Amino acid sequence: MSSRALRRLKGKQRGQEALDLGDLVPGEGPEEQAADVEEEEEELEEAVLQPVKSSIRKTKKNKKNLCNIYELICDAEKATTDEDTVKPEEQHGDETKEKSDSGETEKRDAQPETGAAKSGDKASKKKKKKKKKKNTTGDKQEGAGDDIDALLETIEQSNGLTLQSEGCGGSDNRPVLYVEHRNLNPETELKRYFGARAVLGDQRPRQRQRQFHRSTWMTIPKDTWPRFSRPGISMTLLESRDGLQYFTFEHSRDYQQIQFKFLDSVESMDPNNIVALLQMNPYHIDSLLQLSDVCRIQEDQEMARDLIERALYSFECAFHPVCSLTSGTSRLDYLRPENRAFYLAVYKHMMFLERRGCPRTALEYCRLILSLDPDSDPLCMLLLIDFLSLRSREYNFLLRLYQDWEVHRNLSQLPNFAFSVALSHFHLSQEDQTESEERKRLKHKADLLLQDALIMFPGVLMPLLDLCTVQPDAAVSSHDFFGPRSQLGQSPALAELVSLYVGRTHTLWREGGVLLWLEECVRDVLRRVDAKDPLVEDCQNKRKQRYQSAPLNIHRHVILSEIKEATSTLPLEVTTQSVMGFDPLPPLDSVVSYTRPERQSVGASNESTLSLFFRSLLPNFNLQGEPMPQDDLEVAQAGRELNQEVNRLMVAMRDMLANIQFQEPPREDNPDRDEGEWD
Repeated sequence: MSSRALRRLKGKQRGQEALDLGDLVPGEGPEEQAADVEEEEEELEEAVLQPVKSSIRKTKKNKKNLCNIYELICDAEKATTDEDTVKPEEQHGDETKEKSDSGETEKRDAQPETGAAKSGDKASKKKKKKKKKKNTTGDKQEGAGDDIDALLETIEQSNGLTLQSEGCGGSDNRPVLYVEHRNLNPETELKRYFGARAVLGDQRPRQRQRQFHRSTWMTIPKDTWPRFSRPGISMTLLESRDGLQYFTFEHSRDYQQIQFKFLDSVESMDPNNIVALLQMNPYHIDSLLQLSDVCRIQEDQEMARDLIERALYSFECAFHPVCSLTSGTSRLDYLRPENRAFYLAVYKHMMFLERRGCPRTALEYCRLILSLDPDSDPLCMLLLIDFLSLRSREYNFLLRLYQDWEVHRNLSQLPNFAFSVALSHFHLSQEDQTESEERKRLKHKADLLLQDALIMFPGVLMPLLDLCTVQPDAAVSSHDFFGPRSQLGQSPALAELVSLYVGRTHTLWREGGVLLWLEECVRDVLRRVDAKDPLVEDCQNKRKQRYQSAPLNIHRHVILSEIKEATSTLPLEVTTQSVMGFDPLPPLDSVVSYTRPERQSVGASNESTLSLFFRSLLPNFNLQGEPMPQDDLEVAQAGRELNQEVNRLMVAMRDMLANIQFQEPPREDNPDRDEGEWD
């Protein structure tokens, strides 16, 4: 046992015992004590470095696990935080050592000069050794941290998952619709704006202690949510072809019964019925979506957003192990009703993020929705992705998407892309890091693109200036090309697209530099129109031939956007039908996996006597609810037809009774009244 341990057992500290010259024997001198102290310091260093070494071993073991790469980062950070918690105690111990050493040197200075000089030299050597060992400890810890970062980087590079920089167009090797997990979390964007301390505060170590059994990427479970139990939703892999995986959600038999109850609650037009259903089934998807719309209409934004996040969490817990949100190879068919709820939940979550001031995160969700079915694009995300790209300043991504998809999707024929691509070139030309030659080239290209957009879609200018509260010049407003005739000559489908773009992106054109640039391009367009540029006539013919009718996905997008300038342009066949928030404008060729059974007859307390009388006359009337024999199916069909006729008769009788007007008897003061009329 060392001398230091003996002093601890005796309750003494170093420097407190009485110093005697007789104690300075060759076997127990300061050199041996210093050696013992150095050995104990080495043991302490090994204890400090042990968590870092264990984290390195864990990283090597999890080298092939790509899904947990960010969990490895969290484990490494946790090891460093544990190391930081040990450091204050170690530093406090070093301070006590230095104090005890200073106490010994003071006492030794009182002894004869021969012993004091030797002890002073040895003490100085011992302090130098301590400093050297502290420096080596810090170097070891920094080297361990560098090894972890280098190891993680090699893992990601070996599997083609290098972390993306802030610019979305930084890596051209990735698919254009590549989605990153870290950008699905709004805290990543908020940290970039305000810093991690302002976003997380004192809750950072608490969030690492996960109280739920499964980690998710899209939402973070909250303690205020009900206890999660699988609601009966699962995901199945249908097929894999051409490098793509086609999935679908499925409902269990119990979940189907809950879905039927939900449809009954919606038909009752009473939100309290949906609330009661959610109390019994807190993770029913369609109930969460419908009640979220009710809360949003009542201006309870926090509750509406919370319900959508709960629906997303329920979906993500049901994901198939092979389904990947980031690869861009997973497909969900919108024709299946079970899949539509996921589209709508992600869309509404994206809109809440955009309103919260997280456009970069909203852009990531927009790419996610588009990657689920990029060919048919059921929610028409191409009408929104340009706006989110401009809001998040991801100009390179928008230009890359335009270059890759223009050939087979004709993006330039959409007003939003025609104007947004020009605006992206203009913003890139105004950046400080852009060189002068490149700036001139981008500015010239932006001018040409904006002029072509104004020639192709002249009906955009006047509504855009109106929403920007800008009074146009008389030469512009009185010109036939930009005047009222340009708006009246548009087809209804083109007017719908123009109204949607203007109502959504007019805030992006309010900047002073952008308005001046727009004014210059408008003057150049007027000169080209007066000079009878052949492009003007060509674009006019294109507007007449195209945009005859808008497809159903555009109408669905306009309804979900809730932009009043666009919803007022919807055709009558859309506005006259009932639109449900949990499934707006379902496709006509839906793939139905299960059907809703016919509603049972309502109790006598809810029906009138006349209705019960007519119902008793039908052949399929069964008061006890017993199953009907097979032979009576034809009779039952005839009874249903008779029931429809009776219902029509009842409606006609009800209208007739409502329109009956009783003539008032003539007054006594009427001189023309016949005296014998009432006899």
